[in-house]
Amino acid sequence: MRLHRNLCFAVIDGLHEIFNENEYADKVVQVLLKRDKRWGSRDRGFVAETIYEIVRYQRLYAEIANVKMPYNRDNLWRLFAVWATLKGIKLPDWKYFTDTPTRKIKGRFDELSKIRKYRESIPDWMDNLGISELGESLWTKEIAIQNQQADVILRVNTLKTHKKDLQLKLQSEDIETEFLPNHPYALRLKKRANVFKTEAFKNGWFEVQDASSQLVANFLDVKPGMKVVDVCAGAGGKTLHLASLMENKGQIIAMDIYESKLKKLKVRARRNGVHNIELKTIDSTKPIKKLHGKADRLLIDAPCSGLGVLRRNPDAKWKLEPQFIDRIKNTQKEVLRDYSKMVKNGGKMVYATCSILPSENENQIDNFLTSEEGKEFTLVKDKNVLAHTSGFDGFYMALLEKR
Repeated sequence: MRLHRNLCFAVIDGLHEIFNENEYADKVVQVLLKRDKRWGSRDRGFVAETIYEIVRYQRLYAEIANVKMPYNRDNLWRLFAVWATLKGIKLPDWKYFTDTPTRKIKGRFDELSKIRKYRESIPDWMDNLGISELGESLWTKEIAIQNQQADVILRVNTLKTHKKDLQLKLQSEDIETEFLPNHPYALRLKKRANVFKTEAFKNGWFEVQDASSQLVANFLDVKPGMKVVDVCAGAGGKTLHLASLMENKGQIIAMDIYESKLKKLKVRARRNGVHNIELKTIDSTKPIKKLHGKADRLLIDAPCSGLGVLRRNPDAKWKLEPQFIDRIKNTQKEVLRDYSKMVKNGGKMVYATCSILPSENENQIDNFLTSEEGKEFTLVKDKNVLAHTSGFDGFYMALLEKR
């Protein structure tokens, strides 16, 4: 591979914003890919994939390059040189790569790869937490797969089409997909592509949604005509799935503390042909109290550490802090306590996270069931999805019924 100066400069600029300006990697990459209209898909792919790879292995590369944050531009070029050397890419005769110790880089890589926290490039506290919650063996397997690039998974919108028709439509636009066993609404791309430019997407035939995430709406056991509340709806991936399972019949109340996310859901719902969703911003306790005892079904897609989806958000490894994990556990406890009051007698609710930590998952359910608010509920079933066994995102979901 031959390195092109303008593409490499784009990578360095992106890394500077992510590491030094604390910007989110996906937002940075999204902007960078529009920098030069002359770039083809291969050029854009190089910029995006290189940035994500260096973000993913920041700690390992920094240790090899002997640089520490905050990184100046020379430091960032050293990280880039480590990445290129380990990829077997010949470094051009540029001033940034003068005296790059190629042999030493490879030697240090072999040495550090024997130590998990460097090999998987994670903070000490995260490694210790993973071991304490999952055990050495399970944590080693799970954190390893979180450094692999995630597949692109689509969820067919059954309000507008069928899975086979969607597959044929995408095929006509040169995008090949395959069915996934045990995931009735999922198609996996055989090769990465920009699906958002397709006619199928513009017509609302699908949404991009990981296979594990697609299990959550099914878990809630909704039926057409029900009153369903999604209290942490965000931009509405699971809300839209619920709407399709309910055949646009009944009512879904999508709630979130962020009005901006609900506005995105409104746009997505219009494209999906969904018209049974009511949007409510949680700006006080009133919207919650008004729904006490009213919901046939309740979905709590709880805020969490996101340790099951690091493949999609590798910069989260460097933005997360132990204090945040402690705070989010308290939030989960409060959400379960307050929002569960919306479930009517005989109704059901699902508590879900994209975390793999028992303290955010099973332990929260156990604590809830022994609390004053949880004594009327029973656990029907729960499911742990680990990335290293499923090949998809790490998730947890629990179905509870109110007696």
